[in-house]
Amino acid sequence: MTETTSIGKRLTLLLAGVAALLSLLSWGMVTGLAREATQRTQDNVLAASATAIAETLRSEQGEVRLELPYAAFAMLGAISEDRVFYRVRADEKTLTGYDDLPSPDAGRQGQVVFETTEYSGAAIRTASISRPVLAGDGPVLVTVTVAQTRDGAGAIAAELSRFAGILSVAFFLIAVALSAFVAQTSLRPLNEIAAAVSRRGPSDLRPLVRAAPSELAPLLSALNRLMDRLRQSIRRSEDFITEAAHRVRTPLATVRAQAEIALRTVEGDSDKERLRRIIRAVDESSRSAGQLLDHATVAYRTEDLAQDPLDLADLTAQTVAAMEPTASMRDIRLNLETTPAQISGDAVLLENAIRNVLDNAIKYSPEDTTVSLRIAVSGNEAHLSVNDQGPGLGDEPVAALTERFRRGNNTASIVGSGLGLTIAADVLRAHGGRLELASARNGSGGACVSLVLPLG
Repeated sequence: MTETTSIGKRLTLLLAGVAALLSLLSWGMVTGLAREATQRTQDNVLAASATAIAETLRSEQGEVRLELPYAAFAMLGAISEDRVFYRVRADEKTLTGYDDLPSPDAGRQGQVVFETTEYSGAAIRTASISRPVLAGDGPVLVTVTVAQTRDGAGAIAAELSRFAGILSVAFFLIAVALSAFVAQTSLRPLNEIAAAVSRRGPSDLRPLVRAAPSELAPLLSALNRLMDRLRQSIRRSEDFITEAAHRVRTPLATVRAQAEIALRTVEGDSDKERLRRIIRAVDESSRSAGQLLDHATVAYRTEDLAQDPLDLADLTAQTVAAMEPTASMRDIRLNLETTPAQISGDAVLLENAIRNVLDNAIKYSPEDTTVSLRIAVSGNEAHLSVNDQGPGLGDEPVAALTERFRRGNNTASIVGSGLGLTIAADVLRAHGGRLELASARNGSGGACVSLVLPLG
């Protein structure tokens, strides 16, 4: 399956991208507004200064006179350390100030005209205003121009832009954190549904009924439909396995009975040998069918394992009593030594595991021998050891004997399916225990199979 980015990460990244875009837009807007505000402030001060100078213009003895007000330049010096220039000209004649200072013609009289230009190697902002003054034979148009370098205004704008950048970064970081929180909160109903499903056992296929946002309703509906189909499929599989085992066992029992009857009636050695082979094949098939059913039962029940309080001694005693007739047919004695051992688990599965181990011990033991069963408690574990006097475990690694259909290389002449130890190992593993295989400890040969379970 291809690994993809989680929905939460994608949603967080998407919201973070939107936050980054908004941060850039806000920074650009604040920077533009800061530049416009500083320029407007400078223009207002320049206009006030030029107007204050223009208001001092007067006519004396036919000549234009003025007094430069200190307040006009004080206003400009109050807002920054920029250099200030001025020029007052009547028509094309400079009355005072910097003679080479650009002084554009103003528009309508009394209207301030602003211009950005260069002077003395620096960018300046100028404000010009024109006013007619009576002098000599008629009115003379006097233009007052006040200029100031733009370093201070640029520094103020840069400072505001820097501050806006810091705020934008802070906004972005907060937005990312909020985006992650929003993504996590938005996905919480989906995570709760996943947690509710994961807490269920594999066989718990009841419909999932939960309050969820309307966007998740199709998912819940599809999930419930899937669980319903799975429940029906599992039920059909269980019914099929049970029916198949019954259908296989019944005709096999009939064939075996008829073969035994025929074996008593025929006289030829070759016919008897042929019938014995038929009986042996039937026994193998019947045993395999039974243990396949047991294995399927284990597979289904371990998915939803019961945890009932049990006494291993009582469970073992019941299993030994059920297997006693089978052992008696071969004159095999079952010797049981028990001690109370409280465990937790599924009684059906544990009885199945003990029965398969004990059935193996009886099957592989010679006639007129003893199979010993002993329960002991060590630490926080209960040990059920089953010792027989059979051919042992063979030369193969003992761990391989718990694989399905795997049998020891010294048991070819004995009917078996190779599933008994597999079933026992699966049951113990589901209960948090283990199956231990070793040679018999009594020195008489045979095998020692120990079922180890945690005390409950």
